[in-house]
Amino acid sequence: MKNLNLLLSFLLLNLIFNCNSKEENQTNEVIDKKEVNSKDSLVAVQIDSAKIPKSIEYKGNFKNAVSWNDESGENFVILSATGIFRNADKHEFDDSADSELFACHFNLNKGKLLQVWKLYDFVKDCPVDIEAEFYNQFPKVTDLNKNDVPEVWIMYKTGCHGDVSPVTLKLIMYEGNKKYAMRGENKVQVGADDYLGGEYKFDKSFNSAPDVFKNFAIKIWDENVN
Repeated sequence: MKNLNLLLSFLLLNLIFNCNSKEENQTNEVIDKKEVNSKDSLVAVQIDSAKIPKSIEYKGNFKNAVSWNDESGENFVILSATGIFRNADKHEFDDSADSELFACHFNLNKGKLLQVWKLYDFVKDCPVDIEAEFYNQFPKVTDLNKNDVPEVWIMYKTGCHGDVSPVTLKLIMYEGNKKYAMRGENKVQVGADDYLGGEYKFDKSFNSAPDVFKNFAIKIWDENVN
C-alpha cells in the first residue's frame, strides 16, 4: 500500500511538471510570434505638432502629421496650410484671395536631418470661394508591395468657384522620393439623380507601378470622391 501511494505521488508530480512546461512553451511561442510581427509590420502613428522635433521647420499652420521608425531612422510627414489670406503678389482682382498647401517628409538619423520630399499646391487670386484643404484621414502610410520602402498617401482638393461645381481632387503618393499622382475632380450632386465630376487620370508613373498601388489608389478615390 505504501509503495502504491509513492507511485501515485510520483505520477501526480510528473503530470503537474509536464503541464507547467507545456504552458511555458506556449507563452514563449506567442511572444516570439508577436516579436516577428512587430518587426515585419510598418507602424506609423499620428502625432500632434508638439511631437515634431524643433529642428524641423515647415510653412503654414499645422494640420496633421504621422511618424514612424525604420532602418533609415525617424520619419515625419507633416501637412500644413495657410488658410485663406491675401499675399503680397500682384492681384488681378481687388477682392481676391489666396491659399496654400504644404506637405513634407523629413528623416532624422543620428542627429542628421534630411528632407526626403516636399509638396506645394495653391489657389491664387481667387475672387470667389476658395477650397484648399487636405482630407483629414491623411497622410496614410503603407507598404503594399512589401519592399520595406513606405508609401505615403496624401489627398486634397483645390478650387476657386462661385457655384456648385466640382473642384480639383488629387491623390499623391510617394514611395521613397518617387512621386505618383492621380488627378481629377470630386463628385457633386446637381440634381435629384444628376452628378458632375468624379473622373480621374493616373500619371505616367503608375504605368510601371505594381498593380497593388493602382488598386489601392482607386479604392481611396472611390471612398473620398463625393
